[in-house]
Parts: sequence; structure tokens; C-alpha cells
Amino acid sequence: MSSVRATLRRAGVVTTLAATGLLAAAGIASAHVTVHPESYAKGATDGVLTFRVPNEEDGAGTTKVQVFLPTGHPLLGVLVSPQDGWTAKVTNTKLKKPVKTDDGTITDAVSEITWTGGRIDPGHYADFNVAFGQLPDDTDQLVFKTLQTYSDGKTTRWIEQPAQGDEEPESPAPVLKLTAKGADSGADTGAGGTTPLPESSKSAASTGSTASASDSTARGLGVAGLVVGVLGLAAAGFALARGRDGGARPE
Repeated sequence: MSSVRATLRRAGVVTTLAATGLLAAAGIASAHVTVHPESYAKGATDGVLTFRVPNEEDGAGTTKVQVFLPTGHPLLGVLVSPQDGWTAKVTNTKLKKPVKTDDGTITDAVSEITWTGGRIDPGHYADFNVAFGQLPDDTDQLVFKTLQTYSDGKTTRWIEQPAQGDEEPESPAPVLKLTAKGADSGADTGAGGTTPLPESSKSAASTGSTASASDSTARGLGVAGLVVGVLGLAAAGFALARGRDGGARPE
């Protein structure tokens, strides 16, 4: 009997640990600031990037979001879409290396966009849409370091960039992959957000499916863990019942 009870206890512990670990992974998977779509073709023109900002804190709302655009490989013709409740401040920086275009030489570009005045409550997210006239064609990716400030004064710095082959860091910066010209990119198959985009921005509106798919996968893993745990407990309970029946039988 004692061995059966020990089995039941072990099954309960394993079930709890498995479910807790998988559900924690589900929470982590959806907590990072991300950019959608995940990729664009090098030199792409007239597109939209959506920065998705979730609030992973329990007791404070997000009240300020700062996104830093790379100036070594600048985005040209940046425009910020109005966001209900939020005020956007756009900062321009003089480029160390001017960019030559068909319309002339560009000497400055947007280096920072700061949104204030709104609030993202715990358990919610907001999408911030940024249009661009042209992406650079001389790099394989763009890193958008982001600061997320909360109503309690805390700031989360999404600025870490993993080295190739390393695991994702604890506070990763949003990264946009730039693919070879003419190659398929996530811009045609990616996201959307809480704020509907205008008809001219439908290519970016498709990006929500990428983030939702990630969240759905994480939630699916959590549910799978719970199901496995329940089956484990059921098996242990059956073993306990058999043990009791065996003890009641005459020799």
C-alpha cells in the first residue's frame, strides 16, 4: 500500500511541475516587445512596421514606450500612425553617412519615437504602427532597441541581441530580418493589431497572425501538460484502487 501511495505522490509532483513549467513558458513566450512582420525584403518601399507591446507586469500599467531606430542603416520617410490616447514624439538625427536616393541625398533620419499619455493595463497589449518610405539594402537585419516604462516608475529595457547560435536573451530587442530582394518575406503573411489599419496598410495588418500563432502554441503546450498530468494522476489512482482490492482478497 505504501508503495502505491508513494507512486501517487510522485505522479502528483511530476504533474504539478510539468504543468507549471509549460504554463510559465507560455507566459514568457508572449511577454516580449516584438516587431511585425518579422521580415521584409532589402530596400522595400512604402511599408508598415507594427511594434507590439504587451504588459507583463501584474500591478502597473505601461505609460511610456520608446523605440530607437538604427541610424547606421536608417529607415527613410518614417511616419507615425495616430494611436488613440497616445502622443508620439519623433526625434530626428543627422546621419554620419548621408544616403543617396533618386529624390536627392538624405542627411537626417528618425532615430527615436516616444509614445506617452496612454496606458496598457496588465494582461493587455497595444500595437504602434510606423510607416516607412524605404528600408536599407546594405544589412541583413534591423534591431529596434525599446524601453517600456510603467506607472510605478519601473523601466524594462528590451535591448539585448543574441549572438548567432545562442539562446534568446532575457530581454531581447525587436529584430526585423531583411531578406534578399525578390525573396518571400513575412510582410505578405504576418500580423495586425488592436487598432485597425487603413486600407493602404493592409500588408502590415496581416502580421497579427504571427504573434497569435506563437501565443496559441504556448497555450497549447500548457494545455498538453495539464492533460498529461491528469492522465498520470488517473493512472496512479487506478494503481491505488487495485492495491486496495488486492489487500481485501482472501489468500
